[in-house]
Amino acid sequence: MYIFKTLKMIPSENDLQQGKVIDLRSDTVTLPDVHMRQAMFDAEVGDDGYGEDPTVNLLEEKTSNLFEKEAALFLPSGLMGNLIAMMVHSNQRGSEVIVGHKSHILLWEQGGASQIAGLQLREVKNLVDGTLDMTDLRGKLRPECPDPHEPFTSLVCIENTHNYCGGSALPIEWIDKLGKFLKERNIPLHLDGARVFNAAVSLGVPVSRIVKHCDSVTFCLSKGLGAPIGSVLVGSNTFIEKARRVRKVLGGAMRQAGIVAAAGVYALDNCVERLADDHSNVKKIAHAIQQTGSPFVTVNPNSLDTNILLVNITSPNFDAKDFASELFKVDTDAHDTILNKIRSTTVRISQINDTAVRIVLHKNITQNDVALVIEKIKYVIGMIEPVDNHNSSV
Repeated sequence: MYIFKTLKMIPSENDLQQGKVIDLRSDTVTLPDVHMRQAMFDAEVGDDGYGEDPTVNLLEEKTSNLFEKEAALFLPSGLMGNLIAMMVHSNQRGSEVIVGHKSHILLWEQGGASQIAGLQLREVKNLVDGTLDMTDLRGKLRPECPDPHEPFTSLVCIENTHNYCGGSALPIEWIDKLGKFLKERNIPLHLDGARVFNAAVSLGVPVSRIVKHCDSVTFCLSKGLGAPIGSVLVGSNTFIEKARRVRKVLGGAMRQAGIVAAAGVYALDNCVERLADDHSNVKKIAHAIQQTGSPFVTVNPNSLDTNILLVNITSPNFDAKDFASELFKVDTDAHDTILNKIRSTTVRISQINDTAVRIVLHKNITQNDVALVIEKIKYVIGMIEPVDNHNSSV
C-alpha cells in the first residue's frame, strides 16, 4: 500500500515572506499592469446613469462590434450578466431555464434565477466536452403551449469555455446546430461566455464566429483579460434596452464607471492574443504531472483546450484537500538550496471535490513561476511512497 507523508509546517506570515506565493486558484486574481492602470488614470468619464460616460460608451461599442451584435451593456460582474439575461429572455415568472448539470449558473450563482427572478432551473447532462446531451435536452424542453401544470421553457444556457469540464472550448459546429434547433422552437440561446475569448484563441476564430447563433452573451473582463472589474452583456438593441432597465433594479448601474471601463477597453485591445501563453503554460504543467507516472495524481493533457487544468487525486490515503494543502505549505529546513526553494514556494489552487483540484493559469504567471509550480507539484507527488503492509501504521 501507499502512505502519504505530510510536510511539517503550516505557513505563517513570516513563512510566506521567505518564499514565493504563486496563486493558481483562478484567473480572477490577476492585477492590472502599469499600462492598464495608466489607461484607467487617463480615462475620460461622465455619468453612465445618464448614458454620458464616453469611456463606457466606447467599451460597449467596441464590444458589440467584436461580437457582431447590435448592442452591449457594461456590468459589475458576469453573475449579474447571466441573471439579467435569464430575466430578460423569460417573459413571466415561473418560467423554466435549461442549464447543464455542471454549469456555473446552476452550481455557483446562489440559485439567483429562483431566489431573485422567480425562474426554475432544469438540468440537462453535460458531456465531457462541455456540450449538452441533445437526447436529454429534447426530452426536457416543454411544449410551446404546455399543459397548465407545466412551466414554459423560456431559455437554454450554455457555457464556453466550460469551467467544470476542464476549460473546454465548445465545438462551433455544435453551437451552430443547437442555435438553429432552438430557433425553430422559438427558444432563445444564452451563452455564459465568462472565458469566451479563451475559446476564440484556442479555436483560432473571431469571437463573433462562436456566438453567431447565440441571442445573448456575457463575458468577463476580470478573468483572463486581466481587468480589475467588470463584465459585458451583448445582444440585440431590444434585449439590451430591457437589460439596462433590469441592471438598474439589481443595483448594477454605475456613475463615473469609465475609470474601470477603461481597463476593459485596454484589455480588449492588448490582452486577448496573449491568452495563448496561458494555454501553453497549463499544458507544460499537465505534461509534467503525466511524466511523473503517478497512479494517484493524473491528468489528461490531450483534453486541454485553454487555461484550466483539472487534476484527479485517487490515492486511498490522501484526497484533493490534502493535495491542495501540501502545495500551500512551506518548509525552509532543507539544506539543499534548490530543494529549499521548491519547499518554500507556496502554490495556491482550488479544490473542486474530494477527488479533483483545479489549476488556472493567467497573465501574472511567468515562465519561472511555471517551473517552480512543476517542481512543487512533483515534490508533493513524490511524498507518496510505497511501504510494507506489515510495517506501516496508517
